[in-house]
Amino acid sequence: MRSWRLLLTRPAEECTALAQVLAEQGVASSSLPLLEIEALSLDEPQCDLLRTLDRYAAIIVVSKPAARLGLAQASCFWPHLPPLAWFTVGAASAQILQAHGCQVSFPEAGDDSEALLQLPALHQAIAVPAPRVLIMRGEGGRELLAERLAEQGASVDYLQLYRRQLPAYPNGALSSRVVGERLNGLVVSSGQGFEHLRQLAGDDWPQLARLPLFVPSPRVAAQARDAGAQNVVDCRGASAAALLAALQQMPAPAL
Repeated sequence: MRSWRLLLTRPAEECTALAQVLAEQGVASSSLPLLEIEALSLDEPQCDLLRTLDRYAAIIVVSKPAARLGLAQASCFWPHLPPLAWFTVGAASAQILQAHGCQVSFPEAGDDSEALLQLPALHQAIAVPAPRVLIMRGEGGRELLAERLAEQGASVDYLQLYRRQLPAYPNGALSSRVVGERLNGLVVSSGQGFEHLRQLAGDDWPQLARLPLFVPSPRVAAQARDAGAQNVVDCRGASAAALLAALQQMPAPAL
């Protein structure tokens, strides 16, 4: 793995943490955050969702920002959270909720919607008359969750807590970083992260599309291939462990 030199594109704080884990394994990286989290103000209907948290058979939190912001907003209405069935897509989001005393279930393998939908605990939670499910998320995304849950008879509400923006970079910043630091792999953590990568690449995308691109799920893998990425690696998770496992399975390309 020591031959890999990766571009990391998560929000700045997460890039720092991931870079440290990679460095401990001898993997070099360079951080160019392509996702900037902006918290959203909640309108009255969204506040009503939080006031009535205890009516939900399941609450699904799709990301770490959703976990942090969701807890902060819920605390305005619930000084002590009622016992609820919480679910997350991955372990990192679960840890944030568990630190606040929440009982959380998440898939042990595969940090994606598909793995969560197969979780027995989720099936059990919604096996009640007229189940309601609340999904805490950013603007857009995770539509598959709502579609599949609706097919199982659940009524789904969204609590949109933030939006992801592309930070301002000068033209050519992405390709200059890749070429200047001789990077040989790109890492994205979400579909929106990939769209920002492609947007920032601009006219240089055909060249960058030849590099190995590490993605967190089959959905993002398909999105990247449709956009012309030629060497997509599905890590089946957005965690550092999932990325390291994928790196171990393939040799780094020579530049």
